[in-house]
Amino acid sequence: MRRPLFLPTARQTNWLLIVGFLSVGEALYIRYMAIENLNVELACQAGLNTWLCSAFRLSIILFNHEVFGGVALAAALLNLLRPSIVLVAFALAAAGFGIVLHNADLAALAAGVLILSLARSAPAPE
Repeated sequence: MRRPLFLPTARQTNWLLIVGFLSVGEALYIRYMAIENLNVELACQAGLNTWLCSAFRLSIILFNHEVFGGVALAAALLNLLRPSIVLVAFALAAAGFGIVLHNADLAALAAGVLILSLARSAPAPE
């Protein structure tokens, strides 16, 4: 007998929407309020020690090493092998950060793998 496809329930889909919107919203906030805002960028580089400057420094370090896209792709590939709603949420959040914060190559690939994972069969009940 053929197993059903891995499809999130309506409640899980609502949670995934919340995770996606929050991650993209936070990434947009960091990008436009810290990274591309010249006054904040200069103040942070001069040594200002606020949470926004800490987020600015951390996002620059993670961007330089393509962590957002790499984490999104790793979580999406793990989800392709063994579908799980937690992995979908994690990959979705990392892909949202990656696309907004200029790691779009790996993050977009991760989004494609996430879409492909919906064609996988659901894991067998244990």
